[in-house]
Amino acid sequence: MRRRKIGTVTSDKPGKTVVVRITTYDQHPLYKKYIRKRTNVYAHDEKNEYKTGEKVLIEETRPLSKLKRWRVLRRVR
Repeated sequence: MRRRKIGTVTSDKPGKTVVVRITTYDQHPLYKKYIRKRTNVYAHDEKNEYKTGEKVLIEETRPLSKLKRWRVLRRVR
């Protein structure tokens, strides 16, 4: 089973590629405060159909280029 994550498209400028920001909340082991961690990943978008601000579901895939390791499956909302 491939990993799937939900994120927000932050840029759709590269051709057939979108930049997706994934936000996770982890609890600090000692202080028990929740810390927001943000990661940007490059995802493949074959038809250039996803625009900035949309929530999307992405799935891990084989390396498609130097930085692309994910592909967009569908919009979430």
